[in-house]
Amino acid sequence: MTKPILYDQTSENLQAVLRELGQPAYRLKQLEEGLYQHRYMDFSEFTTLPKSLLDSLEDRFSLFPLEVKQEIISRDKRTEKFLFKLQDDNYIETVLMHYEGRHTVCISTQVGCPMGCVFCATGQMGYTRNLTAGEILSQIIFCMRKLQEAGTDLTNVVYMGMGEPFLNYDEVMSSITRLTDQKGLNFGARRITISTVGILPLIRQFTEAKSQVNLALSLHAANDALRSALVPANEFYPLSALIEASKKYTDYTHRRVLIEYALIDGVNDTLAHADELATLLHGMLCLVNLIALNPSHDSNYGGSPREKVEAFRDRLMKRGIQTTIRLKRGIEINAGCGQLATTEKGK
Repeated sequence: MTKPILYDQTSENLQAVLRELGQPAYRLKQLEEGLYQHRYMDFSEFTTLPKSLLDSLEDRFSLFPLEVKQEIISRDKRTEKFLFKLQDDNYIETVLMHYEGRHTVCISTQVGCPMGCVFCATGQMGYTRNLTAGEILSQIIFCMRKLQEAGTDLTNVVYMGMGEPFLNYDEVMSSITRLTDQKGLNFGARRITISTVGILPLIRQFTEAKSQVNLALSLHAANDALRSALVPANEFYPLSALIEASKKYTDYTHRRVLIEYALIDGVNDTLAHADELATLLHGMLCLVNLIALNPSHDSNYGGSPREKVEAFRDRLMKRGIQTTIRLKRGIEINAGCGQLATTEKGK
């Protein structure tokens, strides 16, 4: 039997529990300082709280719901991948990437994914369940602690790991509330990015929320036939509607959309595809982020060679579309979404 997660509890919930346990009001501040300022992962770390209270909390709650099952570091030491076991014996993955002056964590929001993108290992796993806000936050807290031990800090959080964040919208936004709250982890909203394949109603809801969090759209193709073959959700939310919603987002928030485009060798990486993408994005406030696909072991798809990636970028730039190339990271450690969890699940 699993226990409720302490990191899932709101201030109101914690206040009610402390009141029930006969604790003075100031205990809430001590407890939340331990959770969010010190980012404790074990009850023994709460040295300012009496043992009787800690015992009562430990009887009721699980503090940290993730168990590290694998930790793999790339040869260049710039990518670390963690396979976590959850309380219900499911698995998720988190990737920590180190750049010059930046440390970015890519976190999961679901166990598996229901979207079925054909080139994605997570998409081929199928869907098990949503993560709670506490399970999402715990991935971030784990990486914050790890970086703190190395004498540095986390600079960016991307909701781009296993799962479709907008299909777990409430828990994702709850985790962001505590991530950005001054009394929470006090992390800058503009250093957070949510990636979606394009769940139209939730893009609209996110737009109306006028969040400072960045929006990324996983596009991967610029015509409906090809995109539907790669990203089945396109059958429900076609490109014309997604682009319209994205333009409304930029008009409403004055923030650009990050367009993610995985280049798949011989599938979506020709100059004709680049021209098609440039036409689709014409007049939109956006930045295209290109990356050669990081293939999974069982995939029939391979990443485009460097020269094709650069030619694709150059064509987009010539057409007036701001474009960057994202470095491929962690190929030898299966850093692509779902690759470790798929292996573990198949054992």
